[in-house]
Amino acid sequence: MSLQSCHRLPEADCLENLFSHGVIGITGNGFDIGAHIEAVKQPTTGAVVTFLGVVRDDGIECLEVEAWEEVALEDMHAIREEAGTKFDLQDVTIIHRIGKLAVGEPILLIVVSSGHRKQAFRGCEYILERIKEQAPFWKREYVGDQDRWVPGNRE
Repeated sequence: MSLQSCHRLPEADCLENLFSHGVIGITGNGFDIGAHIEAVKQPTTGAVVTFLGVVRDDGIECLEVEAWEEVALEDMHAIREEAGTKFDLQDVTIIHRIGKLAVGEPILLIVVSSGHRKQAFRGCEYILERIKEQAPFWKREYVGDQDRWVPGNRE
């Protein structure tokens, strides 16, 4: 699997200097989903599957996401490699947002390409579940002048 990495994404969207393949990154800014989809396509690609996690309106005003970035990036790289081998993936992008995010804003982008749809779907789901289980990201919800840390879950 030939994949590039971006680690901590610069404050501007880093597409112009990263792409011919997938990216692993953590950023405080948004990202261009369409460009990330295009970046993982190859002539032998038969399927591209995306997952976009967004801030859900659970009566909150905003959500703050924090990470232990060095460990989270190592985990994301390892998860990508596991999934790539296990599901014969061609390319993978994983970008996780940090900072304060409004309802409806993206939190997590996973883009997976493969020669076949079943591998792409299974690989994308595997990556999502492994990130939720392993990578050190924390969420804090804000409602008015109060906040609370969200307990980890597998939803």
